[in-house]
Amino acid sequence: MFLKDLKRIKRLGRYLTNDKRTLYLIVIILLPVAFAGAIQPLLVGQAITILKNESSNVWLSKTFVGQSINLIIICLLISVLLRLILQGYQTYNIQAVGQKLTARIRRELFAHSISLSLRYHDKMPVGKLLTRLTNDVDALSEVFGSGAVGVIADFVSLIVISLTMLSIDKGLAIILLLTQIPVSYFIIWLQKRYRRANYQVREELSQLNSDFQENLQGLEVVQMFRREEINSNKFSKTGESYRKAVDGTIFYDSSISAFIEWISLAAVSFVLAIGGYLVTSGNIGLGTLTTFILYSQRLFEPLRQLAERFTQIQGGLTAIERINELLDEEIEIKDSLSKKYLVKNFDVKGKIEFKNVSFFYKENDYVIKDLSFKVNPGERIAFVGPTGSGKTTLIRLLCRLYEPQKGEIFIDDINIKNIPLIDLRNMLGVVLQDTFIFSGNVAQNLKLSSDIKDKDLEILCKRLGLNELLKKLPNGLQTPLRERGGNLSSGERQLLSVARVAIRNPSILIMDEATAFMDPTTEATLQKDLKNILENRTALVIAHRLATIEKSDKILVLKGGSLVEQGTHEELREKKGLYFQLSELQEKGFADF
Repeated sequence: MFLKDLKRIKRLGRYLTNDKRTLYLIVIILLPVAFAGAIQPLLVGQAITILKNESSNVWLSKTFVGQSINLIIICLLISVLLRLILQGYQTYNIQAVGQKLTARIRRELFAHSISLSLRYHDKMPVGKLLTRLTNDVDALSEVFGSGAVGVIADFVSLIVISLTMLSIDKGLAIILLLTQIPVSYFIIWLQKRYRRANYQVREELSQLNSDFQENLQGLEVVQMFRREEINSNKFSKTGESYRKAVDGTIFYDSSISAFIEWISLAAVSFVLAIGGYLVTSGNIGLGTLTTFILYSQRLFEPLRQLAERFTQIQGGLTAIERINELLDEEIEIKDSLSKKYLVKNFDVKGKIEFKNVSFFYKENDYVIKDLSFKVNPGERIAFVGPTGSGKTTLIRLLCRLYEPQKGEIFIDDINIKNIPLIDLRNMLGVVLQDTFIFSGNVAQNLKLSSDIKDKDLEILCKRLGLNELLKKLPNGLQTPLRERGGNLSSGERQLLSVARVAIRNPSILIMDEATAFMDPTTEATLQKDLKNILENRTALVIAHRLATIEKSDKILVLKGGSLVEQGTHEELREKKGLYFQLSELQEKGFADF
């Protein structure tokens, strides 16, 4: 476990490259801080020795015997002020470096998360992912800011105090130091159990966030189907599991604090008992005993802080473990490592070919089965078939949102795996049925990655028939949009989706029921402009309306992930097959494709 943790911590080193000087300075300051803390009990003991006119073998006595007690007070004041100033500087810089560290990690986590394939996100609830990006990273910030360097400081303090005690009286010092062995062992034993309990807390918190996020996203369904009480009870059970997990960490944390408190009191009592006997027998002075009593308290203070920090560190190590689990997730869909296979900046004609493609979401439950077909440049192809026949999956495979388990996909006779992802997705313009709108204004949602100027954007919006929509909005293109376009209707969101694809001027247009939520008037206006958009472009269309499908150059009919028919509208009607049955049902108003 220790070696694994060490490897995980080492991985954090690359995030601290730019802060090496600050970290070196923080470590260097530890020694004067520890020395300033260690000398204070010595000064107090020396003051008592002088006041009592006792003889002392303490090295400091040679400096202060016969001198004014005021000199000791001044030295004590200087040591206190020096420690406060250095600790303040140290704390500020540690916190600053900690925030930089977590900002870099959060940035990399976000970039890595959005680069992972949809296959990963299908199995990872959003709430659990958010917990790693927020709570786990915050835990790491806390452990670095108040734990990591603090542990080193506590160890330095322990060493300085121990050496100082040994220089004063070896017998008492050894007795006190021997008590540290069982204490340290017990603390480590408790910390191991705390670590396991803390990991469970993180898992339960992830589930809590996941449930909360799911209910908020599905709030409309929850309210429509009167699921408030049922879902609240389910959420309460998750919350109860989280509470029990937290109680486990509280038990171990409080056990450590209570144990150290009792041991420190016992140690002080022990020093008083033995030291009192030595004072009465004349072996040591009262000043030396006072020094040791203060040291016995201070000796356990670093241990107490170590225990508290270890609690934070265990939480931080759990966070690092979970963060590394996410960072270790392999990015499945990426450009070929061998640049010689990448084909860049070629003139896209729009030929598409699927060769013996098979794909499944769940192991061996194939959605696409040994599918092969060709689309010539400039053709408009419609895909039809029952629900679950694999139509939308074809689009996802072509866009490399998923990788097929078998077979190959080509654009202009080039395997799409050999086309850089950025180039591939630039040549494809996809209009989905479920349109996602980002928070921001209308113009930002239309531009996305495009660098089109505002004036050109206004002209294009007019061409696409967006004028009526923009007139309704209070500030036109600058109108702020709520999360997921909450202040727009479904049809308006779809209209924006078509427009932002047209702005990109793609070589291949893909439309997945792109006009499903539009009213007939808006759709009729858009259909005219779509003719211009589709001109000289290869187009793949998934549509459920007969009027959209029958205009296609070719119709591919899918069933169970296999191609069962293909041809024009007239040819397929004459075959009296699946397409004929579906079109007959639609004409009679019984079903869509």
